[in-house]
Amino acid sequence: MPWDPDRYEQFSRERYAPFEDLIKLVQVREGLRVIDLGCGTGELTRRLADALPESDVVGIDSSPEMLSRAQEQARPGLRFEQGTIEAVTGEWDLIFSNAAIQWAEDHPALVPRLLGLLRPGGQLVVQIPSNFAHPTNVFIDETAGEEPFREALDGWLHRWPVLTVDAYAELLYAHGGEELTVFEKVYPHVLDDSDALATWMSGTALVPYFERMPEALHEPFMERYRERLRERWPSGPVFFGFRRILLAATRR
Repeated sequence: MPWDPDRYEQFSRERYAPFEDLIKLVQVREGLRVIDLGCGTGELTRRLADALPESDVVGIDSSPEMLSRAQEQARPGLRFEQGTIEAVTGEWDLIFSNAAIQWAEDHPALVPRLLGLLRPGGQLVVQIPSNFAHPTNVFIDETAGEEPFREALDGWLHRWPVLTVDAYAELLYAHGGEELTVFEKVYPHVLDDSDALATWMSGTALVPYFERMPEALHEPFMERYRERLRERWPSGPVFFGFRRILLAATRR
């Protein structure tokens, strides 16, 4: 199942809120070589590029659908390319990523590798969702454990590789990071009802499940998932507190 830019952007105001905090962690200098890992539809990469004068910025994403939308944001000094976080190479003054590296495995190896791609004095600035104990995620696993979904998935459940705040701080320090900023924040979102929660999750966390299931099971899965959410939140509006980790470090 491909990523759906329109569905992802349905909650753009809420999804973009952490970017406002993240960009404040960037050390603004002229003439930087910058990569945005997981650029999505490109709007925020454009805002990042606009905040960094005379810089060369590239946004990468593995989704052709997202990149097709992102190309509308391209301009001199800002381009978009298809690629994966795990395969990125080169030397950079700023490696930036807003809500993307949770899709890459093995963070104890990934974070040091990203630091190693920085030039001395370069900066790593990353935001990572850390909301995986929230009922919206728990109910996905519970639904996936029911038939006929369990058989269709062969018992598979998605396991997020996200570490604790302390673990990221220790990794950054141990591998040459300094001027560390590492914290977790709950972003308070208020959605109309529990069905809106289901729509939110269908644009992100549910994508890998739908990739592994026959299309005929997508809507039955969603309906069972909605039932669980409605039991938990029978009326609206619904407070959706979303936890995210933000980190920044410069390379010694």
